[in-house]
Amino acid sequence: MTACGEESQSPGNNMTELVIHSTNLPETAIVAIGNQLGRSPDSRRGPSARWSQVAATPELQTIAEAHRVDIAFVPANRRRADFRLLVMDMDSTLITIECIDEIADRIGVKPQVSAITEAAMRGELDFAGALRKRVALLEGLEESALQAVYEERLRLSQGTETLLQAARESGWKTLLVSGGFTFFTDRLQARLGLDHAVANTLEIQSGRLTGRVLGDIVDAERKANELRALASWIGVEPARAIAIGDGANDLKMMGAAGMGIAFRAKPVVRQQATHALNFSGLDGVLNLFAQD
Repeated sequence: MTACGEESQSPGNNMTELVIHSTNLPETAIVAIGNQLGRSPDSRRGPSARWSQVAATPELQTIAEAHRVDIAFVPANRRRADFRLLVMDMDSTLITIECIDEIADRIGVKPQVSAITEAAMRGELDFAGALRKRVALLEGLEESALQAVYEERLRLSQGTETLLQAARESGWKTLLVSGGFTFFTDRLQARLGLDHAVANTLEIQSGRLTGRVLGDIVDAERKANELRALASWIGVEPARAIAIGDGANDLKMMGAAGMGIAFRAKPVVRQQATHALNFSGLDGVLNLFAQD
């Protein structure tokens, strides 16, 4: 991956476009960027504006941040057809919550679990060890609490369904790969029509959580390997995959893909991503492609 907002160009592809976008793109942002460049955008599509043949500068990044819009420098000829696989993290990416934190809230240990979650997502803790430590705090919780979290607290991130509809139309295979739990990924896979889903399995005995996870933990390396394996299975290079995540445990997966997108992500992830979506919904991914 390259630094956020910049992308290396292949030989013969020196045409770079600047895209600014957000859920609701303010006219003031378009004017400010236009003033900096000395010209109006070449095109506008939905909540995005695009200028051709623009080099990345710190001034443009500063203007975008001041107006709370996302900024990206993209190949002018990038098409959806260039990609075949969409790989997504679940917690705080496909959905707005961290499931384990909300489960922990059912038994009054959310502050302890959330603190470990945050440290793990910043890359300060070994993910597998941090997950086992958090799950241990859930010992004895009734299995029904998982369904309550799914029904009462789980919400899709803005733009999820629009992105997935475009993925289907583009012929992309979809993979949900999570350091969370199969209880949630299985339900989301069925609900959203995802092709594949991989996550951790909570051990449950007599209707209660034991505080243990079954099998190997889905960590950063496993996420990257799942992306590579699915790409191989469908007969394409990993470079034809798009990977979206928010935490440090997503970086290897994002690095294995042709395009790694940080979604409302931790600073360490934004810094290493190809592009970052800080203000757009997940459907902001679609603004990173030329009009088909």
